[in-house]
Amino acid sequence: MLVTFSSKDHGNITMFGDMAQSLITMMGFTTKIPGAIRAEDVASALVNLEKNIELAQQQQISHQDKQQAIDDEDEKEPEIGIAVRAVPLIDLLKSAIAAKSYVMWE
Repeated sequence: MLVTFSSKDHGNITMFGDMAQSLITMMGFTTKIPGAIRAEDVASALVNLEKNIELAQQQQISHQDKQQAIDDEDEKEPEIGIAVRAVPLIDLLKSAIAAKSYVMWE
């Protein structure tokens, strides 16, 4: 499943459903699709998202350190972190705040 985020003054962003649902949850909203954030709630959604991404990064770093000790000899591709995957959505939220606009996903 693909989820598309949209706002008035920003291009649409499409993500795989599992990542989109994780980010929606991190913003403090239900993963019901379609969904929306009212213009007055976008700023708090951004704060929640950034806070939860920071927590997820800390957990991922400690997990990677433990895993690297176990798999020291295996050559694996590095995982793309949630912080990197969230960048387009964070840009969309910042644009929506500047334009005093809503954010929708479907």
